[in-house]
Amino acid sequence: MSKKQAVQGAEAHYDTLIQPVITEKSTIASENNQVVFQTPITATKPEIKEAVETLFKVKVKAVNTLRVKGKNKQFRGRPYTRSTVKKAIVTLEEGHTIDVTTGL
Repeated sequence: MSKKQAVQGAEAHYDTLIQPVITEKSTIASENNQVVFQTPITATKPEIKEAVETLFKVKVKAVNTLRVKGKNKQFRGRPYTRSTVKKAIVTLEEGHTIDVTTGL
């Protein structure tokens, strides 16, 4: 693997994880060594696992994904649809933690 391919691979990890999801439910999940991330719709479980392990230097036990279908809403009387997003619930091995409030 050349240096250019390695750099592109690292950039792909940043594209795999869009942002952490910080809600009451995800905060409760963090007590069970779980972290929730928003990912692209096309991201697969192995890609998500590799990205988390590489970027945060932790060991991932399991990855569960779910798609949240966009809701139909109105803004100033005009209808629109929120975009569909994919969430990844990443379970970490014992002894590993990620502090999502500090960033990378």
